[in-house]
Amino acid sequence: MTEQQMTEKSPNLPPDFGRGLAYLKAEVRKLTGDPGVYRMMNGAGEVLYVGKARNLARRVTSYTQPNRLSNRLMRMVSETETLEVIVTKSETEALLLESNLIKKMKPRYNILLRDDKSLPQILLTADHEFGQLTKHRGRKTRKGDYFGPFASAGAVNRTVADLARAFMLRTCSDSVFNARTRPCLQYQIKRCSGPCVGLVSAGDYAAQMDQARRFLSGESAKIQRDYATRMHAAAETLEFETAAIWRNRIRALSGIQANQDINIPNLHDADIIALARSGEKSCIQTFFIRGGSNYGNRSYFLTHNTESDDAAVLTAFLGQFYDDKEPPAEILVSAMPDETALLGEALSIRAGRAVRISRPQRGARTKLTEMARRNAEEALARNLADTSSQRRLLGELADLFGMDSPPERVEIYDNSHIQGRHAVGGMVVAGPDGFNKAAYRKFNMREDGAHAVVQGDDFAMMRQVIHRRFERALKEDPDRTGDSWPDLLLIDGGKGQLSAVSDVMDDLGVTDITVVAISKGPDRNAGREQFHMRGRDSFTLSPQASAMHFLQRLRDEAHRYAIGTHRARRQKAELTSPLDGVPGIGPKRKKALLAHFGSARAVSAAGLQDLEAVDGISKAVARHIYDWFYSGHS
Repeated sequence: MTEQQMTEKSPNLPPDFGRGLAYLKAEVRKLTGDPGVYRMMNGAGEVLYVGKARNLARRVTSYTQPNRLSNRLMRMVSETETLEVIVTKSETEALLLESNLIKKMKPRYNILLRDDKSLPQILLTADHEFGQLTKHRGRKTRKGDYFGPFASAGAVNRTVADLARAFMLRTCSDSVFNARTRPCLQYQIKRCSGPCVGLVSAGDYAAQMDQARRFLSGESAKIQRDYATRMHAAAETLEFETAAIWRNRIRALSGIQANQDINIPNLHDADIIALARSGEKSCIQTFFIRGGSNYGNRSYFLTHNTESDDAAVLTAFLGQFYDDKEPPAEILVSAMPDETALLGEALSIRAGRAVRISRPQRGARTKLTEMARRNAEEALARNLADTSSQRRLLGELADLFGMDSPPERVEIYDNSHIQGRHAVGGMVVAGPDGFNKAAYRKFNMREDGAHAVVQGDDFAMMRQVIHRRFERALKEDPDRTGDSWPDLLLIDGGKGQLSAVSDVMDDLGVTDITVVAISKGPDRNAGREQFHMRGRDSFTLSPQASAMHFLQRLRDEAHRYAIGTHRARRQKAELTSPLDGVPGIGPKRKKALLAHFGSARAVSAAGLQDLEAVDGISKAVARHIYDWFYSGHS
């Protein structure tokens, strides 16, 4: 069938469908029947779709049969100008590669998991004689035992605090541990046994670590019974202070279990995954069960075509979700995904052990998946309501600021510093789905180079932030084909900040983005904010206007993020010792110097003979330290 005949038969075909079809037919002749992954790209090099195939030739051939293609696939074929394939050893390997490429390239014709931040875990380190109890995100690069994932950082923080209270484990970093010369506050409030200053032996501390490890592995009831026995024994011998210590530890463990126990027989490590959908949007609710305890639940939202069924959505989710996460032994789902056996095999390879995907039909597991499904439905309903409200508010902003259409991406900027020190700029992002925290960015102010900042110059700070943001955007996406370009900039500040931002945008040639500065009203009263735009008189809104409340919320989020980032930078600087920068001075020598002089400042002011008097500091090392501080390095 010629392109003209196809058009006459189906007048609604995309304009370039014939060209795309002809290209794919020519490419099919070059393909083999091997398994692999294929990528369809447009003329600009943007990846449109990533797919896997047991037989590459047969799979790509399916896109050359117009009568079997949906409207979405027809549009994709019409945009396709390049086809790239990667041959793999097996279909399982192709599935793993497909998931990885989808996450990395985010093709717009694939079903995408957009909220994919790494989930927090609890780590018991094993690379130190006295292991650390800490929260961990990201790849497992440090030696130790990992427990999780947890649904939220808050849940991890609460659990870490309770575990420290119950097992008397240190939570400080190795650098802080090595520099201690006396017990810290954690020891004073009975949350640490003081290993940093030798108040507990290595053997006793290892036993405490082992108890925590067993508790997190599912032996919670056994450990609580052991603690109860010790408490009663201490009480019987009239050692009431000791008994109180064991009582407090039992309470800490009970506090952890109060929100975690689910009491389902033979369910040790599992993820419960349930789907709810409405039109082109789905919510997947995931419950994390580890060691028989509930580590919380989390909602994930996916946007897709209405032609995608539940099985396809779940398949896309599972592949992308577990691309950088270790899957548990069991995955319970509300509906079976496509190619369940293949997906299970791929996840087993990733985990290095058997992973079973199943849909419970009866019993306690069924009740658990049903609970997850109801949670998914409720979360989806709330999200749809919030999205509808958000779109209405974005429409109001478009009318208010004279924009042609509601903004899809709003960027809000604020700076934070104390008398110019530890200055940072913050960028938060909002859109129809609310705040997009994965897109937030921080900017540590540079005091050299283009747009260098003089301490305390707010205008220069804003110029530098905007210049760095859009200079990078122009390099990475000059044609603006991606979704990282904003439609609206909101600047915390007045006419001065507006002028600074506008000048930078003019210099970069980015003149089609609406820029609005928001300054505080008289006496900094909320509800009396002034709005400033180039070529327009300053104006205000009614304090009761919904747009005013929305703009306040956007500005306050940017303010919160900038202040939080500034505090984190300031605290890090305060914890940094001048000794950290001296080459050749490791933890042992640092500890010896601090024990001898009392502080890093005293070390930096010490004379050569005083330095030589420190245990473990040779004359050569003393001369090195002396020269370092007196040559202007610190």
